[in-house]
Amino acid sequence: MAATDIERGLSTAEVEERIAAGKINRNMELKTKSVKELIIENLCTLFNLINVILAFLVILTGSFKNLTFLFVVFLNTAIGVIQSMRSKKMVDKLTLLTSKKAIAVRDGSEVELDLDQIVLDDIIRLGRGDQIPADAVVVSGEALVNESLLTGESDLIKKQPGSELMSGSFIDSGLLRARVIHVGADNYVAKINNEAKYVKKVNSEIMNALNAIVRFASIIMIPLGLALFASSVSELWDAAGTPGNSALSWCFSELLAGHVPSSALLSTVGALLGMIPQGLVLLTSSVLAIATVRLARRKVLAQQLYCIETLARVDVLCLDKTGTITSGRMEVEGTYPLPVEGMGAGEGDAAVPVDTTVLDFALANVARATSADANETCQALLNYYADRPVEVSEPLSVIPFSSSKKWSGASFAQGSYVMGAAQFVLSERAFSQVENRVAELADTCRVLVVARVDGFTPDGDMVGEAEPVGFVTIRDEIRTSAAETIGYFNEQGVTLNVISGDDPRTVSSIARVVGVPGADAYVDATTLDTPAKLDAAVDRYHVFGRVTPQQKRELVQALKRREHTVAMTGDGVNDVLALKEADCSVAMAAGSDAARNVAEIVLVDNDFASMPAVVAEGRRSINNLQRSAALFLTKTLFSMGLAALCIALPPYPFQPIQMTLINFFCIGAPGFVLGLEPNNARVRGSFLTNVLKRALPASIAVILAAALDIFVARVFGFNQLTLSTMCLLTSCAASVSLIWRISQPLTPLRVVLFVFVVAGILVGVIGFPELLSIANLSMGQMVILAVIVAFTCSVFFKLATMMDSLKPRRRHAATGFGRGVRVRLGRGGGKVSSTGSTAERFAKRVAADMAQRRESRTVREAEARALEGVAQAQSKKKKGSGAKHSRVTKSAQGIKVSMPSKKKK
Repeated sequence: MAATDIERGLSTAEVEERIAAGKINRNMELKTKSVKELIIENLCTLFNLINVILAFLVILTGSFKNLTFLFVVFLNTAIGVIQSMRSKKMVDKLTLLTSKKAIAVRDGSEVELDLDQIVLDDIIRLGRGDQIPADAVVVSGEALVNESLLTGESDLIKKQPGSELMSGSFIDSGLLRARVIHVGADNYVAKINNEAKYVKKVNSEIMNALNAIVRFASIIMIPLGLALFASSVSELWDAAGTPGNSALSWCFSELLAGHVPSSALLSTVGALLGMIPQGLVLLTSSVLAIATVRLARRKVLAQQLYCIETLARVDVLCLDKTGTITSGRMEVEGTYPLPVEGMGAGEGDAAVPVDTTVLDFALANVARATSADANETCQALLNYYADRPVEVSEPLSVIPFSSSKKWSGASFAQGSYVMGAAQFVLSERAFSQVENRVAELADTCRVLVVARVDGFTPDGDMVGEAEPVGFVTIRDEIRTSAAETIGYFNEQGVTLNVISGDDPRTVSSIARVVGVPGADAYVDATTLDTPAKLDAAVDRYHVFGRVTPQQKRELVQALKRREHTVAMTGDGVNDVLALKEADCSVAMAAGSDAARNVAEIVLVDNDFASMPAVVAEGRRSINNLQRSAALFLTKTLFSMGLAALCIALPPYPFQPIQMTLINFFCIGAPGFVLGLEPNNARVRGSFLTNVLKRALPASIAVILAAALDIFVARVFGFNQLTLSTMCLLTSCAASVSLIWRISQPLTPLRVVLFVFVVAGILVGVIGFPELLSIANLSMGQMVILAVIVAFTCSVFFKLATMMDSLKPRRRHAATGFGRGVRVRLGRGGGKVSSTGSTAERFAKRVAADMAQRRESRTVREAEARALEGVAQAQSKKKKGSGAKHSRVTKSAQGIKVSMPSKKKK
């Protein structure tokens, strides 16, 4: 663009033309879900659908007292909606852009625009602290740009005319004008975000277990419900004297006459309600919701309920360096004075205090003198000397930092000093004397040399040859809590990987400082140019540098293929793809909008030290839910078994109102109390397996007791009300036994809970017999009931002891060079198999073979083209020239063409 165009910018007509063509900078950031989407997501679930259908059936009977189960459905849905809305509100508050306006040149004058008003080819003015709103190319001026949110590279990048600027980066120092070359979806940030716009499957064992139970119940309850209803109708038909041709025709005629078989319908609904773990769904939502509230007090925002559980289960934690281990700011690592000949008693140094080195004096005062336009390096020096007793000297002249000179300086009464990159400050002779020392310090930090000069010219150039007086090393500021937090995860057996876009040597040194195991071995991701190399590196290294956003995602995918539960932390756009891929993603609030919006957990105070609190909440939730879930799953399992039993021996003994007593005193109340207790034990084993081991004994005991009750009722001719009462009390006995067992070891709270449960059941049975449909038992019936209760409790404790004696099946994943090996150590011995099913392994093998064939074909074609080119070159030579033929061979880098050397004449 010509200089006149740079000064004039776009005209109004040109802007309107681009707007009409759609070449505007539309906001392509990842957005949070709308209120409507959140409500639909929590409302339209299989769990809610089943309950609505059952409620409709109960309404048909007119027994509205049996609709109390809908309260649980309402509470569960409300908790989900409220938590989702709360997270959305918090994230939307955090998503305020650092820069809301941009300065553009239009019709020869500067105008302030919203970011979405920028059009293609706009000339924008950018200065220190501005966020680049769209991809652009510099047309005038110079600046240092911070691209850490995009690339992970913490070093500032110099931009001059012709350099490209990436949207989302920041101007650290300098002033420039740039022409917009991409807008909207074509911007670099938008392309990264678009790759992250897919629905991420939540990896939660608890959620998967609940969904599996609900799906299984929804499948099995249809045939069981129909069969149970038919059996109950048949009983009613027999009681009515078998009118009509069949029970089915009689039922239809009753319905047409407006007579609903209420008892059959209610008993069926009661059986089906018992199959759905309503209370468990509500308890899980409540426990996790309370956990999110607790975390919010610690400045941690959980955007999904189940992410707390996932983080508690992670065995690999991938850390981004910038913004996670480091604060994103720079700090002084150390100062290294040099012995300077002839300056100790020189005229210029006479006024430097005796207790202050020349290096400290020069650094502190040059930083203060140039603080008006302080970049990150200058700010780090100001912070370093803020509480150090270095005399403040008034500058006589100041030379601010220039990206072209690579140094800054100032003159004082004590002398003139400069600081900057050694290669630009020192002469070749002086630099050669300190080159080895600079290289040694530069292995882990950025090195600046401080030198004495004779003064400065009016144009700001150095006078005389610079003589070094020492060095200062600058590095990323490591968070004070990083080492302690990483030590915590080491103690918990979590594997730590540091993945950064920065120089691998810098990443390795910082990882060593904070205690990451294996930090000495690192890899430059630019060398991982094939999927096989990257896959192999996952098993060999724990520090990765120069990693692209796509490689970060591929590293997470490789870890997940090895059956690891992976958590990822990050704050930049370059972390978005990996955050979306990880099982649990954690973002810093001060990071990019995209990172916050895709992460499940946001650290509002940007403090990595909050992570152990999240793990502790997850452990408390999982361990307590495993204990409480046994109560809820017991009801689900015995309801299914009892429904199947009652198809042959109708009717189903429980009514929905009777299940309310069991649901509250035997399941709900103890479940909630046990679910909210403190518990920081490590999470072990599978959630569903652990729960089933506790629930199966009680379920089997209840089914056997119910079978005995039905047998006794048929033998002694007990009525339906008596049978229902006996089944209710034997079920309560088994549930109380289960509560006693899972409450071990007893605590004062658990003793109070146990007494409350027993007292509540007795009060309900004795005090409200009509409401709960309780029969008045005779002495003989009570004796029979006591025997069955004793049998039920005995069976439960024996089965529970057997379950506890079973050795847990252990699964260990051993990996090597991209292939996972699963080692199962069980009760019957060990078994080794590759990861995935047979079909999955076959598909992977076929895909690998096809890829290898494609690669071989490409190599052959390249060889043929290379040979053809050589042949064409050779045909141009005269025959008989005696020239030797070139030779084409394969090499580690691809195709190698060996050309003959020319003989000297």
